[in-house]
Amino acid sequence: MSRAADRLRMVIDHLDRSAASIRSSPTSGLTFSHSAPHKLRYSFDTGVLTPDQRLFYEENGFLLIRNLVSEADIDAFRKEFERICRQEVNVPGLVVMRDVAIARSEFVPDQRAVSKLQDFQENPELFRYCALPQIVKYVECFTGPNIMAMHTMLINKPPDAGKRTSRHPMHQDLHYFPFRPTDRIVCAWTAMERVNRQNGCLVVLPGTHKGTLKEHDYPDWEGGVNKMYHGVRDYDPDHPRVYVEMEKGDTVFFHPLLIHGSGMNQTQGFRKAISCHYASSDCYYIDVRGTTQENIENEVKELAKKKYGMNDVAFKDTWAFRGRLVQGERTSL
Repeated sequence: MSRAADRLRMVIDHLDRSAASIRSSPTSGLTFSHSAPHKLRYSFDTGVLTPDQRLFYEENGFLLIRNLVSEADIDAFRKEFERICRQEVNVPGLVVMRDVAIARSEFVPDQRAVSKLQDFQENPELFRYCALPQIVKYVECFTGPNIMAMHTMLINKPPDAGKRTSRHPMHQDLHYFPFRPTDRIVCAWTAMERVNRQNGCLVVLPGTHKGTLKEHDYPDWEGGVNKMYHGVRDYDPDHPRVYVEMEKGDTVFFHPLLIHGSGMNQTQGFRKAISCHYASSDCYYIDVRGTTQENIENEVKELAKKKYGMNDVAFKDTWAFRGRLVQGERTSL
């Protein structure tokens, strides 16, 4: 066992004793003091994560689990995605997003490429991903036992058309969410094929989950920006980066304040991933008016008005009707 694991084991063994506590420090990792005991901030000890994994997430804000979703499940999700692209199935509430510059579709001639499906909670096959036991057991480590699936996506990053529109700007997912507490929210993001720097893997800024929510807006990109691809207005471009290269079935879990994005797809194929944002059902909604999130609130409300004819819908209500319980009790959200 590593020295980090030994330290954490010692901490866990002594959490019920009044003499020891731990606090997180960006430089020293774990330090001891003589005050009331505290547990690690960002995860629970459910017996699933190793001490090393808990410490890694505590310091970095993400955790990669290899080979978590089976090839059979991935292939089933891919087939359902193809059916949706061919318009062979109608999914209530589904948002189909198309790249602003990609004219070539995979499955439907003379139609712009589908770059993302959002809100597939009404599709039983795709939503099955959100309830996979091997996914949910890891999610519980970050949310606790009462788990809501709040936001679903299947990302289909197309080959870049030369305008670099297949990029996703660096952002924090919390920008889109009007619920808290932040630390009880987590994303599961599963590669549906090999994902590397060539086809636009995730890039993360480790440790940025310890900061605050930053202002977001559309970046000023020459080739255009896809709808709702907001980016952080101010972050340190010299902050160390990690390119999260993955194999089919690998899954990365990450904190909603972690600054992350993805590069352009420089290959000739489409790069697919499926993901779900989860939150503890004990979370609560907040009013984002007058905050840095007001711009995304206005954009979502405008979309709801255009798509569903809903004029005075509250931002929180656009989330409440999409949320689905996957484990435990729906206590608040």
